[in-house]
Amino acid sequence: MLTLQSHIPYLESRSYPVRYGNAVHPLVDSAPTFRRICEAIENAQQRVWLSVTFMAPDFQMPDGRGTILDVLDRAAARGLDVRLLSWRPNPESSGYGQAFAGTKADREMLASRGSRFRARWDRAHGYYCQHQKIWLIDAGLPSETAFVGGINPTFKTFEPGHIGENQRHDIYVEVTGPSATDVHHNFVQRWNESSERHEADGVWGHTGEDELPFPTLISAPRGSTPVQIQRNIYAGRYHSSHPAPGGDPYPLAEGEHSVSEQYLKAIDAARSTIYIENQALPIPEIAARLEEALKRGVDIVLLVPADPEEHVRAARRNPERKSFFEPIEALGRYENFTLAGIAGPDGQGGRSSIYVHAKVMLIDDVWMTIGSCNLHSNSFFGHSEMNAAIWDEGAVRKFRRQLLTEHLDQDTGHLEDRAALQLYRKVAEENRLKAERGDFHWQGLAFRLEPTAYGE
Repeated sequence: MLTLQSHIPYLESRSYPVRYGNAVHPLVDSAPTFRRICEAIENAQQRVWLSVTFMAPDFQMPDGRGTILDVLDRAAARGLDVRLLSWRPNPESSGYGQAFAGTKADREMLASRGSRFRARWDRAHGYYCQHQKIWLIDAGLPSETAFVGGINPTFKTFEPGHIGENQRHDIYVEVTGPSATDVHHNFVQRWNESSERHEADGVWGHTGEDELPFPTLISAPRGSTPVQIQRNIYAGRYHSSHPAPGGDPYPLAEGEHSVSEQYLKAIDAARSTIYIENQALPIPEIAARLEEALKRGVDIVLLVPADPEEHVRAARRNPERKSFFEPIEALGRYENFTLAGIAGPDGQGGRSSIYVHAKVMLIDDVWMTIGSCNLHSNSFFGHSEMNAAIWDEGAVRKFRRQLLTEHLDQDTGHLEDRAALQLYRKVAEENRLKAERGDFHWQGLAFRLEPTAYGE
């Protein structure tokens, strides 16, 4: 049985095991992330594979590289095996974000461009979506690298220090080493069973009979970090139980919710701090676990969008949804809890809210998860998701320092985790008080939100 030198437990019943020997590099915000992904594509030797949920064909990659389709087309023109898995909405989920759904117009555009990469479209069930956001470069080769996270190529790129309209804060993690094999396995599994592969408009650049072989070898070590690739997959969507190299067959037809399960286990194991960035307020089950942690004396900072989406505001106005907000309001009664948002200078003497789209959690400066899974019910129980769970004190502390430097404009590298979150609370409260006085000369970006008024 595997033993990790950590009090944060791993999952034994799952598609993919914990694998040692990885290197992890968190990537903060859109422009730095896509710059690194483009560099990896430009140095790719054979393969560029990606899975997207939302995608704007005219999304501009950094540094004058053109659109995302320009980048893919150039890779294909070099003779690389370029494959795109894209979510196709159902009638119930149409209009939910900007999906590249393989419509007639999409296909005509690809034809007019002469696009030679391969694409397949994949539905979810009902109003859910295929929410994994992954890039895999040179799958199975020594040059292999994987990117797991939550950034959609839809909104303008974000550069720290350059705040503008519709800016987003988001996260990816680059994983090299044995756990990249599991990202490879997941892509093959989804590609081979994509829902639309036998539909006339469900593929591009190939036939629906074009299947990929599963990986047979574990990628070579590239570092020393233990990582477990975790997924949420609903029952009945995929059926292959073909094991990942070195793993056991997993009955995926019954569904998998390892990301959701890991969130709960990690929160329950927290001893000193929990730092969360998430697009969504936690569902009541998560909020209850967070309250138990607060009772144990754990310091918690929860960073969410300061200006939530309209459906959150509608829920706040609906008396029947009161039970959803009550657990969040209960957290606000604890001195060791902070609900926060971030906002940057708008160039006119005020502040512009930065939309938090990240899905990360750091615990006790020893463990973190980075991926696509929100803390709402859709991600927990319906969407397909992927996160990388990481056990590495050095990597977690470095990432915490990076995030808090952006949000607080202070280096917390000399502070232990509890002192760092207490500083976060102090700065966020001071900025909130300044905002109430009309003073927007803040320390950093973070400011405290009031749980009882969130979404009003």
